[in-house]
Amino acid sequence: MANDMNRVLIETIVKKTLKDLKNSPERSTRNLVDMALHFSDGRFQRSFFETASTMLENPVSPYYDLIKDAAAHVDPERILTFGMNLGYNSCTVGAKKIRENESCCGFNIPWTISIALSEQRLNDDPECYSAVLTEGEDLGIYTWMLSYRGRLQDTLPLIQAHPDSAFILFCDPEDITPTFLDSIMEVKHLMLAIRFGEDLAPVCNTLRDRELLYSLYHIYGEEDADEVMCGDLFISAKQMHPIFTAVYPEETCPEETAASVYQAILKDRKAQTFQTVAWDLAHDTSYIDGIISDDSCTVFFAEDGRLHMPGKSYSLPLSLFEQSLRDILKQAFPKK
Repeated sequence: MANDMNRVLIETIVKKTLKDLKNSPERSTRNLVDMALHFSDGRFQRSFFETASTMLENPVSPYYDLIKDAAAHVDPERILTFGMNLGYNSCTVGAKKIRENESCCGFNIPWTISIALSEQRLNDDPECYSAVLTEGEDLGIYTWMLSYRGRLQDTLPLIQAHPDSAFILFCDPEDITPTFLDSIMEVKHLMLAIRFGEDLAPVCNTLRDRELLYSLYHIYGEEDADEVMCGDLFISAKQMHPIFTAVYPEETCPEETAASVYQAILKDRKAQTFQTVAWDLAHDTSYIDGIISDDSCTVFFAEDGRLHMPGKSYSLPLSLFEQSLRDILKQAFPKK
């Protein structure tokens, strides 16, 4: 999409805004949101920027402090590239492509896909994953959530082969080694999501020193859901300076508990309680998909390549290693 003139124009405006953020985060952010709202013609874009505009009417919003902190400690080229891939390629151009493909193909297409990469498959046949991403981009999918239990640097050739997509790589604090950090300095369309836990502060300090883009995530169960609902998790997260603090329920967590957690997150986000964006990986991802294409579908592929249906106790006999992504979506998510 490098030759897309609309993207070039928007990038020029965003670059100027990023330069102005350090001196005037409030005015620069409001101007950018107002401009984006004026030119937004898609359902998701208008919904997002209308909400953002309303929230930024609060002159003491902690999100202004979050924006100022990010402007001071994250490489602006990294913010620009990841932000454009997510906001423009995925949620604007990609969203339009998704609706067009759904209309003519007769099945639902998610705006993002989560994949647990297999170490053996990535080493022995890395092209299989690249083919999935290429097929996804053809359908309009430009946001990918990846996890990997091997050396994180082994995922970078795959990520670098798809510069138009936005990647979120989920990992543990101990995965963040000097070798890995050296290898990602030029990878601008990647955001790290670090598991919340002990020994996190030194890792986050290192990421800030290197001006990298990162967020935190926490997998909660019924026993610690109250920590999320009362806000203690997000208060603790503030000390680490993440952009997002995401949560996801364990498989054994009751649906009623997960629903209560989401309602608490919605309330806190509307009240702008924390200097980090509280995010529910399951519900918010599904909500965005419903705005983009009416029928929401959530897609996760396990290490064995099998499609898993979040919220269901079974998986369909469909595998990335045996079928095309298009065929899997057609069988699993036909239009009603």
